[in-house]
Amino acid sequence: MYLIRLALASLANRRFTAWLTVFAIALSVCLLLAVERIRTETRSSFASTISGTDLIVGARSGSINLLLYSVFRLGNATNNIRWDSFETIARDPKVKWAIPISLGDSHRGYRVMGTSRAYFEHYQYGRGQALQLAQGQTFADDPFAVVLGAEVAEALHYQLGQQLVLAHGVASISLSKHDDKPFSVVGILKRTGTPVDRTLHISLQGMQALHIDWQNGVPAQGKGRISAEQARSMDLQPHAITAAMLGLNSKIATFAVQRQINEFRGEPLLAILPGVALQELWSLMGSAEKALFVVSLFVVLTGLIGMLTAILTSLNERRREMAILRSVGARPWHIASLLIVEAFALALAGVLLGLALLYLGIALAQGYVQANYGLFLPLALPSRYEWTLLGAILAAALLMGALPAWRAYRQSLADGLSIRL
Repeated sequence: MYLIRLALASLANRRFTAWLTVFAIALSVCLLLAVERIRTETRSSFASTISGTDLIVGARSGSINLLLYSVFRLGNATNNIRWDSFETIARDPKVKWAIPISLGDSHRGYRVMGTSRAYFEHYQYGRGQALQLAQGQTFADDPFAVVLGAEVAEALHYQLGQQLVLAHGVASISLSKHDDKPFSVVGILKRTGTPVDRTLHISLQGMQALHIDWQNGVPAQGKGRISAEQARSMDLQPHAITAAMLGLNSKIATFAVQRQINEFRGEPLLAILPGVALQELWSLMGSAEKALFVVSLFVVLTGLIGMLTAILTSLNERRREMAILRSVGARPWHIASLLIVEAFALALAGVLLGLALLYLGIALAQGYVQANYGLFLPLALPSRYEWTLLGAILAAALLMGALPAWRAYRQSLADGLSIRL
């Protein structure tokens, strides 16, 4: 006990250097735990970008490619699905609901997605959270109505009632625009932190109306062009869609329905389980995840080396202090133990301060991170793995404290009392 009191008194005598060392360790610990917590929650959030959907159906290609363009709006489909094939799948008794998706157009770099009202009723993200409107309503009977994702509305400063023109294709800058058929903003969704925020949602009838006078990817000219008013009175039943999301009546039937779709005779289709495909996609990014964690470990190691440097530097300044302790009866192992206790005290104070900084940062940034990135950082106690990391940091501090302790142990009484020139 007297060693602890003596170590604390010695650190208090060098409080400025001690606090700098503690703060350096605290910052490195805070960074390590923040990276670990963000990594864990990002993985969980990534896996829940879409939830409640049992199967995603598209033209036969790769599972990751299908996931990317149907959920993340990245890349393009290799082919479309015929509308009659979608209706056949949707009428299956094992299918509870089906959401059609039609892609191919954009607006100022943001993807446009044609869908039905079922999308707003059944699509879920996160921990089973449903889509909610911040303003307005979903599209009704008018095919030229659009519901904006939160990021689109915020970035482009759109309000309800404004009109916008969609572009053909998915390029950021398109020379082919549907300027003869403007859309009116009828709703704006609440922020989700998912690709939904970066999407403009229109009805399938609206998507069909945009291309009703197009042939072979080229708009009709002259009298062949069809105006928006003419399109409203025409049959706007889509002929094909890009993909579909399915919810089943029973989870037990998932693999049976998946096999049934993969063996569909009408056309080559692919059905994937979104959770499995998300894990495959995450595994491709594992190297970047590990690299970030390794960088954080090196930051912690740098903080501990800084502590070791501070203790070693102070040894020469404390020669007389240690010699006095030896002269009043302290054994060499007492001096060595004193330095080890000091190193452990510095590391422990750094770990505790690092935890405090972590929770303070989470408390301040929790709402912003969830609103803008869809990432929920809980104010929870450290996990078993995080406790293991903290224990490893304290053990490393003890090992590093052993080096100056060994040097002090070998230092003789006469060496401390002699004057060095």
